[in-house]
Amino acid sequence: MVIGRLHSIETMGLVDGPGIRTIFFLQGCPLRCLYCHNPDTQTLQGGTEITPDFVLSKAKRYKTYYRGNGGITFSGGEPLLQGEFLAETLKLLKENGYNTCIDTSGYGNEKYFKDILENTDTILLDVKSFSNQGYIEMVKQKMDGFFTFLEYIEKYFKGKIWFRHVMVPGFTDNRESMDKFIEIIKPYRDKIERVEILPYHVMGVAKYKEIGKDYKLKDVPAMNKEKAVMLESYVRSKLNLN
Repeated sequence: MVIGRLHSIETMGLVDGPGIRTIFFLQGCPLRCLYCHNPDTQTLQGGTEITPDFVLSKAKRYKTYYRGNGGITFSGGEPLLQGEFLAETLKLLKENGYNTCIDTSGYGNEKYFKDILENTDTILLDVKSFSNQGYIEMVKQKMDGFFTFLEYIEKYFKGKIWFRHVMVPGFTDNRESMDKFIEIIKPYRDKIERVEILPYHVMGVAKYKEIGKDYKLKDVPAMNKEKAVMLESYVRSKLNLN
């Protein structure tokens, strides 16, 4: 059976997907976001080895909390980086009647995208920026990977999407950026369940200092939450989301 690498588990998650969820944070990420507050998840090495059966056993343990639309969420790191493990585990969970969700930026081995998407109920899709140059600046990758994942969503995904964006002051905290955001996501309007602007915070600064890494945004203040809410409302109104 395929082996996955686990960073950590949150057993009563309330914001990473619908309902009450058990969240599996998988090890490894191909992006290097300037604002990443979990740099210890970036490397694929480390963590704890787990199997799909281990995930199912945890799901069974907390099943009583999943009443309604709760279930299992895979986050990271970037869960798509462990594509084979994720595909097999999602299939096993769906065969046993569990609601599934992935929290992703869309970067991974596309060989497994079809199987992953066909066994996922909700996608939390993080849009890092709104141009190729913005992606290179913010996450050190071209935007091509994100658009490739959107192509697979269009072909194979039947569930709902929560589009998310971490808003950083001085980068995307303006209506021009939000108009670009809208242009990117509006072709998927029929799949959109939620749009969330997540205000950039500075909680990662101490962790970087602790592990001896340089934090690139150490001079950037936390995002004004009221402004983030205002710009989120602007996006929602343009997309006619209630």
